[in-house]
Amino acid sequence: MQSTLFLLLLLQALITASCKSTIEPCTNSDSCNALLGYTLYTDLKVSEVASLFQIDPIALLTANAIDISYPDVEHHILPSKLYLKIPISCSCVDGIRKSVSTNYKTRPSDTLSSIADSIYGGLVSADQLREANSITDPSVLDVGQNLVVPLPCTCFNGSDNSLPAIYLSYVVQPLDSLASIAARYFTTLTDLMNVNAMGSTAISDGDILAIPIPACASNFPKYASDFGLLVPNGSYAITAGHCVQCSCGPRNLNLYCMPASLAVSCSSMQCKNSNLMLGNVTVQQSSAGCNVTSCSYDGIVNGTIATMLSASLQPRCPGPQEFPPLIAPPTSVQRESVFGPAPAPSPQSDGTGLTSPKSSLVPATGLPGFSPANGPVSGISSGASAACSLVKPSPTLTSALVLLLVKLTIPVAL
Repeated sequence: MQSTLFLLLLLQALITASCKSTIEPCTNSDSCNALLGYTLYTDLKVSEVASLFQIDPIALLTANAIDISYPDVEHHILPSKLYLKIPISCSCVDGIRKSVSTNYKTRPSDTLSSIADSIYGGLVSADQLREANSITDPSVLDVGQNLVVPLPCTCFNGSDNSLPAIYLSYVVQPLDSLASIAARYFTTLTDLMNVNAMGSTAISDGDILAIPIPACASNFPKYASDFGLLVPNGSYAITAGHCVQCSCGPRNLNLYCMPASLAVSCSSMQCKNSNLMLGNVTVQQSSAGCNVTSCSYDGIVNGTIATMLSASLQPRCPGPQEFPPLIAPPTSVQRESVFGPAPAPSPQSDGTGLTSPKSSLVPATGLPGFSPANGPVSGISSGASAACSLVKPSPTLTSALVLLLVKLTIPVAL
């Protein structure tokens, strides 16, 4: 009887401990822009958060529409429990999409579990850290040891339902439901289920979902160093060595770029054969419509800012350029944001209060290890990437335990 009880408890632990993550298989060597949903585990300076993920502090601020014109903004202290979107590059490694550009230097009292669950907020697991760094004894970590931190990401060709999109890797929180996540990010249950190849709406704490965020796509030539730039709706991106700032939204998904106020030493931003500078637009009403001439950004090529002059006849003249609203560097966190991120900017925003920038899973529907029945067909391989500190049990192990449990239970019943 005691053996039976022990096996019951073990089986329950194995089933409930499996966290799942959407995995995108890949075969080429290209990369894409992606986002991580991350909640600060303690008060950290902007530069500390950026260092944690090896990204540009200004890129971190612009991705979250935080005003970079504030004095000494890179040293601003961000409050614990603040939810941020972390911009990363998503690569193809060992046949799946992930980011491997992040490294972490161990400190006294660090363990693989504390690094995974606390410092990186469940975006990685202790087992993934152990495997990525060939650690044989996870109980022994040298202070100052440099660890590769593999982080989840997806590209899906930079589109969602044939429209430009950037994908956010989101760790499911205790009070989340799939419906609440869909509402928060202005998408639908069907879209989330299709993207993540889900057979039902069931999700568990620690699952990692790929969430499509509408984005403004660039059309730079392939030889541009920032080719493929995607800017999420309601935010900004800094490029060309802090010389150019691009924005997306709020009323449309057309990328708009202009000189950044941080620019110190930049190449010319004037369009050839014109007196227009990058971001300038001229309009002239005529009987046939509105003649619009614009000077737009065309990528950074061999260290030089490329511009493109274009002219078009439009039915009506465009109004002044609108920008996503900027926020001051946060100093506190609202209570409800502890359990979930602030909503993404609404595509239906009426523009009220907008300001010009001062600066420039498979659910647990059956036995773990098996895809849900009648799930949507896609190119996604969904399953456990062990985004918890516990390993997902294999189907063979789980089935064997069930059979053993049945054999032990029958004599007791008789």
